Amino acid sequence: MKELLSELAKKSVTPIYTSRLLAAFEAEAGIGAAEPRARKPRPVRSLIEPLSERELLILRLIADGLSNQEIGSRLYLALSTVKGYIRNVFDKLQVKRRTEAVARARELGLL
Repeated sequence: MKELLSELAKKSVTPIYTSRLLAAFEAEAGIGAAEPRARKPRPVRSLIEPLSERELLILRLIADGLSNQEIGSRLYLALSTVKGYIRNVFDKLQVKRRTEAVARARELGLL
């Protein structure tokens, strides 16, 4: 399965989805290996696509409790631009709400 996903990723077939699946295989390293490795404590999973500096800044402002309008005013951004950044942050963190984003970011050591 891993080989198939690698081939799909090379051919740019649904690259985001195949990247996520490959990351899951890497997280379960040792499956199918010739020699089983000693179990180590699992590190916190990292992001498939890291947050940009601007996205991290917006995430910090969300964690501080600022509204979209307040974030836009502070960063001199249009409300639609703020919403776009927040959508990107949510997608990268694989969450749907602000509280989930903050919790996930803390879990990953981003905040």
